[in-house]
Amino acid sequence: MHRTQWTGIDGAPVTQVLSGNAFFKNKRMGAGFSLVNDKIGVHQNFTAMGSYAYQISVGPSAKISFGLQAGVRNRKSDYASLAPDSGNDPMVAVSAFSQTSFDAGAGVYLRTGRFHLGLSAPQLLPEKSTVNDSMTVHWDRTTYFLFSKYRITVTEILEVEPNVLVKYFPGTPLSVDLNLNFIFYKAITFGCSYRKDESVDFLFLGKITPQFQFGYAYDFPIGDVPKTVSGSHEIMLNYRFQFHYTKVDSPR
Repeated sequence: MHRTQWTGIDGAPVTQVLSGNAFFKNKRMGAGFSLVNDKIGVHQNFTAMGSYAYQISVGPSAKISFGLQAGVRNRKSDYASLAPDSGNDPMVAVSAFSQTSFDAGAGVYLRTGRFHLGLSAPQLLPEKSTVNDSMTVHWDRTTYFLFSKYRITVTEILEVEPNVLVKYFPGTPLSVDLNLNFIFYKAITFGCSYRKDESVDFLFLGKITPQFQFGYAYDFPIGDVPKTVSGSHEIMLNYRFQFHYTKVDSPR
């Protein structure tokens, strides 16, 4: 996935994500990874995470999964680039910052044939950053995500899928995304989303082949977002590798 936010603004956020996951043969356990590169202005974060999940059946068509992830996060800040003509100023000479720390997260996910519900906290561990001899920053960054969706069959061709995403970070206003997707032939999805006082979003997701998907989303800023800010673009590519196991009897 590649996301360019607020196009046309110097130093605007840019994010790239590479992730993958797979079931083990019995489909009770799964493992995955994610690599995230996130940049805004003079700041850059790189995260590498491994994940594990265990799934159990709780009904005829209901399953619940418990997931854990752990990895490392690197923060970099190039403050010296803000003052390239500072010469030999000692305050600028030591203004480059870099720190790597351990992080972990957890989540639980319930799904049936039509209904999905998930709760997660992807960043659980507090972090302390020492900028210099006189400044230490404590990052209290635990964010909680609550997600739910339900798929409604309208006709043999069309399905409608409303969903909601709630994000909570202590000390900040609650963030809510309201989404509505229209799915045609189980292969083409058109959707729209609303985030209060921030953006109206439009998305497209298409199955080019049964294994390959392409997605695009556009965010149109609204509300308190400055009028000088342009929209945001996001592109997603997904490929599913399929492996089949065939039992072969001995010719003897």
